[in-house]
Amino acid sequence: MKTILLVVGKTVEPHFITAIADYVQRTKRYLSFDMEVIPELKNTKSLSEEVQKEKEGELILKALQPGDVVVLLDEGGKEMRSMEFADYMKRKMNTVNKRLVFIIGGPYGFAPKVYEAAHEKMSLSRMTFSHQMVRLIFVEQLYRAMSILNGSPYHHE
Repeated sequence: MKTILLVVGKTVEPHFITAIADYVQRTKRYLSFDMEVIPELKNTKSLSEEVQKEKEGELILKALQPGDVVVLLDEGGKEMRSMEFADYMKRKMNTVNKRLVFIIGGPYGFAPKVYEAAHEKMSLSRMTFSHQMVRLIFVEQLYRAMSILNGSPYHHE
């Protein structure tokens, strides 16, 4: 199984770029994992939020492949503790044949057609974080899940 974190727009803050790259590399020791970036829309000032979501949605759907298991990182999704997420990843590694794709949308969320394409929704917290921070939190939690499953001392109960 290959795991993908699909994001809209590149990370721009240097401290986030460094930290995200670190956790992506650490995670690759345990799992086939990549972060894919969909380019941000240009000239969005003249577009409504709905139009932006629709256009981003088209780009997201284009990036998906047949057989992908799609998980939206969404405030309305299921919350999990780190140990539960590790168990979730273990189940996915045993059942997903191709790609497990986690998606962080744009600033206004997901278009309805992206919700329709999704298999699940997951929430990292009830709090709101910047999209760049969500990327870092997710890759850290994915690394933590893999370290739990592999008996690494990174996570403490």
